[in-house]
Amino acid sequence: MPRIPVTRSISIDSDELTESFVRSTGAGGQHVNTTDSAVQLRFDVANSPSLPEAVKHRLAVIAGRRMTADGVLILRSEGSRSQLLNRQEALDRLVELIREATIVPKARKATRPGKAAKARRVDAKKARSSVKAGRGKVRLD
Repeated sequence: MPRIPVTRSISIDSDELTESFVRSTGAGGQHVNTTDSAVQLRFDVANSPSLPEAVKHRLAVIAGRRMTADGVLILRSEGSRSQLLNRQEALDRLVELIREATIVPKARKATRPGKAAKARRVDAKKARSSVKAGRGKVRLD
């Protein structure tokens, strides 16, 4: 079967994907009650030979509740009345999720505030304190 390109170095074999078709929910009249136009796309991330381990871990975090405990990513598409368009939308969303997972997050470098930033913070606190102090009851001495 053909391979689905995700990035320059990653492509998924279409045999790794499983599609099932179900009836769409919501309004749509008689047509929606007779056709299975909604698509449920399943991709076994945990057992996929196409993805590196690091990408699998980031994809699990990004996918959230769409990933089962067994490591299967489930995407459902029912936005269109056409089964073909729903299939394409689900596939596009899968490719976009995997592309997002290929981006390695930048490591945060720990820094400390400088002297000027500390001074500004203290000055702002003093100014705020004087504003609040001025809100007290007026005393006649």
